[in-house]
Amino acid sequence: MSSIYGEPAVVKRIEYRTEVRKFTSNGTIAAAVMVMAALVALVVANSPAHEAVEKFFESELSVQVGVFAAHMSFETFVNDFLMAIFFLLVGIELKYEVTVGQLRRPRQAMLPMLAAAGGVVVPACVYLLCNYGGAMHGWATPIATDIAFALGVMSLLGNRISSQTKVFFQTLAIADDILAIVVIALFYGQTPSIAWCAAALGVILILWGMSRMKLYTSAPYLVAGLVLWVCMYHSGIHATLAGVILAFFLPSRSDVRLNNLGGWLESRARDLNANYDDEHHILGQHDFTRGALRVEQVMHHVTPPLQRVERYISVPVNFLILPLFAFANAQVTLMGSDFGAIIANPVAYGTFFGAIFGKPAGIILTTLVLVKLGVCKLPKRVSWTQVIAVGLMGGLGFTMSILISGLAFNNPQDILAAKCAILAGSFVAGLLGIVFIRIVDAVHVHKTLGEKSKSSKK
Repeated sequence: MSSIYGEPAVVKRIEYRTEVRKFTSNGTIAAAVMVMAALVALVVANSPAHEAVEKFFESELSVQVGVFAAHMSFETFVNDFLMAIFFLLVGIELKYEVTVGQLRRPRQAMLPMLAAAGGVVVPACVYLLCNYGGAMHGWATPIATDIAFALGVMSLLGNRISSQTKVFFQTLAIADDILAIVVIALFYGQTPSIAWCAAALGVILILWGMSRMKLYTSAPYLVAGLVLWVCMYHSGIHATLAGVILAFFLPSRSDVRLNNLGGWLESRARDLNANYDDEHHILGQHDFTRGALRVEQVMHHVTPPLQRVERYISVPVNFLILPLFAFANAQVTLMGSDFGAIIANPVAYGTFFGAIFGKPAGIILTTLVLVKLGVCKLPKRVSWTQVIAVGLMGGLGFTMSILISGLAFNNPQDILAAKCAILAGSFVAGLLGIVFIRIVDAVHVHKTLGEKSKSSKK
């Protein structure tokens, strides 16, 4: 690098950016920031600052472009618009897995995907049993697994969890997200507006046309995605789904012939060397700067729009949008609340037991049945112990569960009960997974030492 960059300061800046990129791409750190935001929200909600924060989130935002005007509260902006960007990132991860990841091999992906289905059905049934004749509309509250949160907690276990288990869990969580997205679209929208639904369909057709035309610039897709969000926001379908739809139309290929790129760069490098004059200021070397700009533009297009957009939004999503969402939605005011009423609320124990018992039971039993019947096989280095840990941590439903609870309930007491159960369930699920693996690991070490001691005595 020093042969290209003459100034050591430039090298240091690039190395610093690389370190910052590593830090911001760390899932454990991102999950920790989100949890910290939720904890701060709990403190604020039970302090004198709660009223001011509540007014801030209820304050109205207005945007006007010509005759078009939009008005929404700041809380709605966070939950509907900013979370659409989060769903865009989720959609990009889904498309990546379908294109080059685990989901491109149906047989390999079938076990975690079916386990995810079991992990949706059983907690929903647990919730319905607890709320029979009551708030049954909230059945989807305990069905979701938070990918970032769960993988962040799992990473704390280090080498105790094999890389194959992490891939298995990630595939399961992605399939879980697909199911949660379908549930939101089918069961938690409003009465559809035919006109706005037709407009949304028209924008989707435009996105499809751009994709068919092989348009590899991301800006037109993002503009169309914004228009799609507006249409879906007014259509009665939950607007965050616009992010997922946009992701699946973003091109995942490069419009540069990569097999010829090396030879082309070599010829451009020769041209740059021929055009460069060390005795003149760079601003006066027009042939050289034009050639360098051409190389820069081509190299920009080497990266597919799908990856480009992911780079643009991943850091804001992980370190701004999700923490802001957690802070806005974890405002659980416990001071003055009747704890007995919260605990006795069927919504609370239906959500809690659905996440803590229903989620692991659905994941583990579905996996067990499929493997024992010979329909699927456990991946290499994925033991039953680790399947149980995956099931336990599947109860970490934080982000998606809070989002669904806000859509499922109208009664403030039910919303409070659901949020308390989600926060408690996520904490207990993560703790159970960590403790279970550490106990199993300690037992294994003790057993190994005992066997070595016996063999040495012989």
